[in-house]
This record gives sequence, structure tokens and C-alpha cells, in this order.
Amino acid sequence: MSLLESVADDLAQKVLALPGTENDNKLVDAVAEVISSSSTTLEEAFLTAVRIRRAEMRALKILARQKEAHAPPEQ
Repeated sequence: MSLLESVADDLAQKVLALPGTENDNKLVDAVAEVISSSSTTLEEAFLTAVRIRRAEMRALKILARQKEAHAPPEQ
């Protein structure tokens, strides 16, 4: 992973770890705006990382529901 991707993903994970940011873009947009004043390349990578991490969260929820649906009954 490049430095750019590493920094962008780290920021994305920190933003998305905060309560209420999973589907709310206010903080994501604020961070992106601050980043863009210095590096549009990092801004684009950050926004991409946010989209990837949100997609991952949705996919993991689906997998968890599927696992629960097919779990053997507890005794």
C-alpha cells in the first residue's frame, strides 16, 4: 500500500469509527475540504477510502445476517 493510500485509509477509518458517521457525510465532507486545501490527490484517495470502507461495512452486515440465519439453534 502506498503512503497516499495508507494515510487516506487511516483517516477514513478514524472518521467512520465515530458515532453517527456511517451514513452521514457532514464530517466526511469537512475532512475532505480541509484536505483539499493542501492535497486534492489525498482528498480523492480519502473519499475513495470512505466509499470502500462503507461498502465493506454493508457487506459485513449482510454476511453477519446470513450467518445468523443459518446458525444452528442454541440448546
